[in-house]
Amino acid sequence: MPVTKTSKRALRGSQKKQLVNQEIRASLEKAERKARKTPNLKTVSAVFSIADRAVKKNYIHKNKAAHIKSAFSKLLSK
Repeated sequence: MPVTKTSKRALRGSQKKQLVNQEIRASLEKAERKARKTPNLKTVSAVFSIADRAVKKNYIHKNKAAHIKSAFSKLLSK
């Protein structure tokens, strides 16, 4: 556990950031599951949108988003 006042403050901040990161990753995973189950334009575009927003705010790497978008584009074309 942190001892100093600043380290306690840093711990609180990092815990809040961790919750936000988990929420965004969970929403992306949920959208991916939904799009895999019923691959149509609406569900796939939702995955694209969430992935792009996650990249913009540095929650996931841009290459990971490109990988996700490529995979779902292939699903959509079938």
